[in-house]
Amino acid sequence: MRRHGLDVAFPGRHSSTLVSSGPRHGLPAKPSIRVITPSTPGTRLRQESLRFAMNPPATVLKPPGAAPNRPALPDPGTTWLSQLDEAALHQALLDRVEAAWRLCLEFHPDLPRPRVWCDLRGKCAGQAHYGRGGLRFNPVLYRENRHAYLVEVVPHEMAHWLVRHLSDGHRARPHGREWRTVMRQLFGLEPRVTHAFDTALASPAPYRYVCHCREHAFTARRHALARRGRGYRCRHCAQTLVYQPFAER
Repeated sequence: MRRHGLDVAFPGRHSSTLVSSGPRHGLPAKPSIRVITPSTPGTRLRQESLRFAMNPPATVLKPPGAAPNRPALPDPGTTWLSQLDEAALHQALLDRVEAAWRLCLEFHPDLPRPRVWCDLRGKCAGQAHYGRGGLRFNPVLYRENRHAYLVEVVPHEMAHWLVRHLSDGHRARPHGREWRTVMRQLFGLEPRVTHAFDTALASPAPYRYVCHCREHAFTARRHALARRGRGYRCRHCAQTLVYQPFAER
């Protein structure tokens, strides 16, 4: 079930999808949660620390809009990322997921390592898919927004992965208090539900045609037919549509 650009979780299915546009709403809080860990002093201490972070006393709650902590993961570097080819860029994503997962292990030592796929299309930037057992990412949006993607999208999806594997994680709302707490307290980031990436190139209909009155989005199949000579006219102004590619960045 989709609500404000996100998918609500059901057992055995994916939890949430980070997508473009839509308001950034917080969702109602959930009850206290705990991590399923072996009953040892060290893990009990980590468990209590996380429970305290999820449900802090009123005297230490941060006010709405308070500045987030310093990001926990190192900055990947814009210049370095801009020089990577496709293979190196994919490895950078895998390394970032690994770093985020290892950070989560400090609070949930039994958290399984997620598998990683780059097979999302359209406006969705990332997705935690519990049925498949891992995280899905959008290769087009990643390639076009390298730095912001590693800094924001990877922690966003890893936070979903962590919350889901808490003992009561299946009851938590996709972007509820547990997820927001992980984003702030663990990753040191402001919990944003949506992204602001330009999704034109990642759209299911990424080919732009224009007439005298508007723009038209063509699928790859219709674009191929147009390139072979098939003509298309606008139903409003009756002008022949002309292909106008998006500017390369």
